[in-house]
Amino acid sequence: MAISQLQITGIRNLQPVTLHASARINILHGDNGSGKTSVLEAIHLLAMARSFRSTRLQPMIQHERASCTVFAQIEHTDGSQTSLGISRDRQSELRIRINGQNARSAAQLAQLLPLQLINPDSFRLLEGAPKMRRQFLDWGVFHVEHQFISAWQRLQTSLKQRNSYLRHGIMDSSIIAAWDHELCLASNEIDQLRRAYITQLKPVFEKTLAKLLNLPSLTLSYFRGWDKNSDLQEVLDRNLERDKALGYTQAGPQRADLRVRIEKNNAVDILSRGQQKLVICALRIAQGYLLSQARRNECIYLVDDLPSELDEQHRSALCQLLDELECQVFITCVDKQLMSSGWRTDTPVSLFHVEQGQITPSGVTA
Repeated sequence: MAISQLQITGIRNLQPVTLHASARINILHGDNGSGKTSVLEAIHLLAMARSFRSTRLQPMIQHERASCTVFAQIEHTDGSQTSLGISRDRQSELRIRINGQNARSAAQLAQLLPLQLINPDSFRLLEGAPKMRRQFLDWGVFHVEHQFISAWQRLQTSLKQRNSYLRHGIMDSSIIAAWDHELCLASNEIDQLRRAYITQLKPVFEKTLAKLLNLPSLTLSYFRGWDKNSDLQEVLDRNLERDKALGYTQAGPQRADLRVRIEKNNAVDILSRGQQKLVICALRIAQGYLLSQARRNECIYLVDDLPSELDEQHRSALCQLLDELECQVFITCVDKQLMSSGWRTDTPVSLFHVEQGQITPSGVTA
């Protein structure tokens, strides 16, 4: 799958853009502040209906405009095409068009345009709260296990209802029992899907990381969100009074975590920034590999400022891994010469120069 044409209007400092991305590897180079990251942000908006740079939408929209729009033509590996369009205004009203028809859910975009982002904020995957790692894990499960979204929606509904009763002190035993039953069913299904995914991910991650770093002591482990030796219902019963006092459910898959450790220490406390970046890249690339197995090459990578934190050897190794995925990649950098190595000789690489919001093709190498 690849974006063959990208049109961007009204996003940050970018002039109206029509970008023809014919190659798998697309490098956007130019000075800081020229608009390179805004191109990645536009693609992210198209796939996720939100920015990765801000939780607020208003800063993304050019100040003289009421809305921003992104349109793309997608070419799939089977030869079919899909047109996607998204528009968001300052009141956060969302309009999605898929093949000329209105769509109601941003989940449809995520399903059609699987996206992996590697940027400076990616360090939060290791150093941030468990929520970041749950989102990482669930991205993978969502894209390879079709029943996950149904179980996740049931979990959210049962949690919302149970927490509402806890906050309002409504402790009718039959009501709590009913929502506990639904919560446990959805939780056990999600736990099984996550476990199956982790079983697939770990060996791929270890093999990928070995090509970037020699860290045999680094391990991935999964905490499901409640005592591994107890059924969730037992834990809910034990914690009921405390849950009532706190006003929310403490145990369950909503508290799960993916732990990245070196021996007994959190990896983030041991590794340098460059090593952390490579571990994060290995995790993201391993996910892309699994997705490619399930859905042939159906993933796009956005890598913001790839050379940052990495020496030439590790830049080249990372480029080689991205190349081997055979997915489409959009990379930003200041100096295009830093991105000249690591690609296979027969891999087309398109270069785009970004200056003051304008994008100009600056060459194709192969």
